[in-house]
Amino acid sequence: MAEGPDHPPLPPGHGLHPPASEFEVSQLEERLGVRLPPSYRQFLLFSNGWGIEEYSVAPVAEVGWLRDVWPSAVEAWTSPMGEERPSVPDDLYFVYGKEQSSDNIRNEYVPDTLLVGLWDGLLLLNPHVMTSDGEWEAWLLAGWKAGANRHRSFWDLMKDICTP
Repeated sequence: MAEGPDHPPLPPGHGLHPPASEFEVSQLEERLGVRLPPSYRQFLLFSNGWGIEEYSVAPVAEVGWLRDVWPSAVEAWTSPMGEERPSVPDDLYFVYGKEQSSDNIRNEYVPDTLLVGLWDGLLLLNPHVMTSDGEWEAWLLAGWKAGANRHRSFWDLMKDICTP
């Protein structure tokens, strides 16, 4: 990995992959048909993935819409046993941080989420909830949580899962 102001020296075993090129990130955006959220895009330009196996952020080649990459996960989270789930009202849904309840997710958003990694669950970006600066809501969706920890951005999600 190159060192410099944008790439400080890292200790051995850090788990970061070499950066994705601007071309690779642009190709991913073209394949997906969207502009990626700024914090996630910046991450890929710094490191094209991080970690291994079930604790990892995927490299650009492995990123995709959950409905295409893991359709059985979409099925499990959207219509268990054929039940129609009502949408979570805004006053419960748009709560972030410690006050958030992990079961207050909008299951109807699950098929349209972008699978960007695994962290003892699925790391997802939700294009249905976007900030004015282009950040997408970010989720750690896991059965053991009975839902998702949701964050305002990829950056906020990473800070949460990486902070002891």
